[in-house]
Amino acid sequence: TSTPIIGMRKMGSIGVPIPDVEVKIMDGETGEKEMPLGEVGELAIRAPQVMKGYWNRPDETAMVLRGEWLYTGDLARMDEDGFIFIVDRKKEMIIAGGFNIYPREIEEVLYEHPKVKEAACFGVPDPYRGQTVKVAIVLKEGESATEDEIIEFCRPRLARYKIPKLIEFRDALPKSLIGKVLRRVLVEEEEKKAKAGEAQKQQAQKSR
Repeated sequence: TSTPIIGMRKMGSIGVPIPDVEVKIMDGETGEKEMPLGEVGELAIRAPQVMKGYWNRPDETAMVLRGEWLYTGDLARMDEDGFIFIVDRKKEMIIAGGFNIYPREIEEVLYEHPKVKEAACFGVPDPYRGQTVKVAIVLKEGESATEDEIIEFCRPRLARYKIPKLIEFRDALPKSLIGKVLRRVLVEEEEKKAKAGEAQKQQAQKSR
């Protein structure tokens, strides 16, 4: 895609498809139905420059290539003018109580808080809701905040089901070499905590 050099531009959009590139927004679950304009789905592209597949990885190739279409793993929407807006990564979407929740939306709200330096939103396992929304926050130097303060800040800005249920204040967030926050590392940390907690619970039951 490309932002037009002349004419209309839209804040937050990655632009419109360049010549010889076709774009569709497909439903995120099956990838079989094209979504209406304005609705979120998985971004799929068809173009001469699309890869033929991953080298010696047929299973991974089958997951992203369907015929001539490459399913990017990006959740996006297209407006009536053909502009594309990336919403989040498909694999990082949170499903809580049947609702689809996009971490980036919550992070953008948290970055509006005057005390927040960095924030990362991710889903943690929940026995009843499937997943629960958790956020890890790094505060600006010299600032302090409480969980209740963050929740109250989010209330008028987010739908009720999107408001974080778990909040953790940290000194730093895990990042890649280029400075990108690694949500998957935070998820892995939570999984380890859950396994350790379950092991302790089982050990306590055995010792009774």
